[in-house]
This record gives sequence, C-alpha cells and structure tokens, in this order.
Amino acid sequence: MNDPIAVIGLLDPKSPANVGAVMRAAGCYQAHSVYFTGVRYPRAASYNTDTKNVVRDIPLTGVESLLECLPEATRAGTKIVCVELVVGATPLPLYQHPPRAFYLFGPEDGTLDQALIDRADEVIYVPTTGCMNLAATVNVVLYDRMAKLSPHCASDALILRSRDTNNRVKIRLQPQASVAGVPR
Repeated sequence: MNDPIAVIGLLDPKSPANVGAVMRAAGCYQAHSVYFTGVRYPRAASYNTDTKNVVRDIPLTGVESLLECLPEATRAGTKIVCVELVVGATPLPLYQHPPRAFYLFGPEDGTLDQALIDRADEVIYVPTTGCMNLAATVNVVLYDRMAKLSPHCASDALILRSRDTNNRVKIRLQPQASVAGVPR
C-alpha cells in the first residue's frame, strides 16, 4: 500500500503521436498506468509511435473524469499533482515528488480545468521559455521523479537491459588531456 507509484492523467489529448510518446515515457520511467479523458484521442487512436514494447503492462484507459478514475487501492495516500504553467506553481527543480503521485497534464492546445487545479494537492511547472509539447513535459516530469526518488538506478545492468539490440557501442577510456581544467 505504501509502494511508490506514479499514475498519469491526460486531459483530452488530441495527438496520437503524443499519446504514444507518453506511453513510451510511462514504460521507460515505470509509471503504473495512464488515463485520458475526451473524444479526440480515440478518434485518432491508431497511433504509430514506437513504444519499444515497454508499455505492455501499462494500461491506457479512457475515463469520464480524471479525479474519479483511480482504484481505491491506488488512491490511498496518492497526491494529485497538476503540471501546468500557472502563477504560483512550484518550479520542477525545487519540487520534491511524493512517493505516490497522480500527475495531471493538460491538452496539447489548452490547459487543465480550474476544477482540477482546485483539487490538486500540488501544482508544478517546468520552467521554460514558452510551453512544451505534452509528451516532452511528461518525459521531463517522470525523469525528474526518477532522478530524485531513485538516484541508485544508474548502472551498467540498467543500460544492458534498456538499450536497443543493435547498440553494442563500448567506452574505451584513454588518458587524455584535461578539458577546461577538469581531468579526464
């Protein structure tokens, strides 16, 4: 019941490529599930984004309401975190992710509803000049979560499990001169 969990909620996404890329991010960063509302995505649901088979066990579920879709077991102790460019939000670099979070993202061509912002436990944003693409935002937030909550995840074993089957590149360290005063 207290295991870390990340769930993604997408408000009325329109782009199949973005939803496919969100699913790939969910797989790469071990999100539990992805929910979406609206009718735009299902109309264009034959997305072609390469998900690298990392999403086989991650459900993508259409729902009427993002706030009512979490099963009770998942809901317990889960914080609702809206990701939106809104005055007063916490910048992502300063944010401490809760172990159990339901991250809500607005549509590619809009914003989260005020009702969702009002129900949020926390509202965060990615500090950029301009707004990012939906899938890019999901990737950045999930990467930040992983980096802050699981700093021990970096290893050669992870690289071997994650890389493409055609990737057999190796690092051959050679003594080199220092670059800008930093020895290599």
